[in-house]
Amino acid sequence: MSDGAVDIRGEAHARAYAEPLETLNPAQPLLFADDELWPYFERLRAEDPVHFTEDSAYGPYWSVTRYNDIMAVDTNHEVFSSADGITLVSLEAKEQNANRPARPSFISMDPPKHDVQRKTVSPAVAPANLHRMEPVIRERAGIILDGLPIGEVFDWVDLVSKELTAMTLATLFDFPFEERRKLTHWSDCMTNAPGHGPVTSWDQKRSEIAACFGRFTEMWNDRVNSPPQGDMISMLAHGEATRDMDIHEFHGNVALLIIGGNDTTRNTISGSVYALNQNPGQYAKLKADHSLISSMVSETIRWQTPLAHMARTATQDYELGGKTIRKGDRVAMWYVSGNRDDDVIAEPNSYIIDRERPRQHLSFGFGVHRCVGNRLAELQLKIIWEEMLARFPTIEVVDEPTRTHSVFVKGYETLPVIIPTRN
Repeated sequence: MSDGAVDIRGEAHARAYAEPLETLNPAQPLLFADDELWPYFERLRAEDPVHFTEDSAYGPYWSVTRYNDIMAVDTNHEVFSSADGITLVSLEAKEQNANRPARPSFISMDPPKHDVQRKTVSPAVAPANLHRMEPVIRERAGIILDGLPIGEVFDWVDLVSKELTAMTLATLFDFPFEERRKLTHWSDCMTNAPGHGPVTSWDQKRSEIAACFGRFTEMWNDRVNSPPQGDMISMLAHGEATRDMDIHEFHGNVALLIIGGNDTTRNTISGSVYALNQNPGQYAKLKADHSLISSMVSETIRWQTPLAHMARTATQDYELGGKTIRKGDRVAMWYVSGNRDDDVIAEPNSYIIDRERPRQHLSFGFGVHRCVGNRLAELQLKIIWEEMLARFPTIEVVDEPTRTHSVFVKGYETLPVIIPTRN
C-alpha cells in the first residue's frame, strides 16, 4: 500500500473499522511506520471528526481531522495555545524529562513574544536572502547529483535528501560545513524515541542533545562577541528582542530551527521520488513538461505531509464540531488527515502534479505559526528537481521505503533507488 492510494480492503482497514469508535487512537507510531494510518483517519473524518481519545501513550487528547476544523483551530491562537508545546509528547518522555528545564521556542509561544522572536530570524528566509541563496543551493545540488552512482542501488535518503538539507542548514547557521551531518544526526536524536533512529536509550538521547546545545552555546558566545552577520545564530545573538533570552529558550529555538529546517524538506525530497514512482503517469507528465515542477512540489508537500500533526492546549472551553473541548485539553490537528479531506480537496488520495490549486494544503500550518521557512523548502525542492531532470532520464525506486516510527515526523529512514543512466 502506498501513501498515494489508500487501501480500503486490507487488514489495516478492517482493524480501523473493527475498533470501537470511543477507543480509536490514531496516535500510534506503528501505524505511521507501517503506512497503515489512512483508514483510521478516513473513519474519523466520516464518523467523528472532532474525536476524544481518553487513553493513549500520549495521555488524553482530541483529534481534529477535517480540513476546515483544523483551520479553525490553527488560526485561533487565543483559544488554542502553543505554550505547552506543539507536539503530542509521550507519557514516557514526560517522565524522563520531569526534572529537566523546559526549552521553549518561538513556535511554542503565543503572541506577542512569539511575534518578536519569529521576526528576528525571519530575514534569513526572506525573499531577498532566498534570491542570494538560490545559486548556492543549485551548485550544491549539482555536486550531490553528479556524485551519485549510476547503475547501482543506493539509499536516496542518505546520499541526497539528508545531504542537501544539511548543506542548507549549515549555511543558515554558518555552521562548519564539513560537520554539517551533525545537524541531521542531532535532528534525528531529538525527534526519535529511544530504540528508533540513532539513539538506543534515554541517557544517550540526553547526551546527544546536550552535545548539540553545547555546540550552539559556543556559537552564540562567538557571534555575540563579533559584529552582526546574516546567519540565524548571529541574528538571535544580536536581535533586540532575543539577545537577552534565557539559555534554555535559545536551546529551544535551536531545536526548532534544526528540526524545522531538516525533517520537512528532507522527507518531501524523498517523498517526491517515491510518489512519482508510485504514479508513473505523473512522472511521465513531469518529464515531458518541466514547467510543472513548482506545482509538483506543492502537490508532494500535500501528499507527503512531512509533519503529521501539530498540537495545542485549549485556554478555555470551546465548542467545535458539536463537541465541547475543555480548558486544559490537548488538541492534535492532524494535517495528514486534513490534506486527504475530500470535502475540500478533489481526489485527495490521488497524486496529481497539475492540480488547479496545488498550494491548497495544510502542511505548513496557518495563522501566526505558519512555517517560517516554507518558501525555502519549496525552493530547495524546485532546484533539486530541475537539476535531476537535467541529468537523469529516470530514477527508479527498487524497494519499499523504511518509514519513520513517529506520529509527528512523517518521513523515510531509507529509500532504495537506482539511476540506470545519465542524460
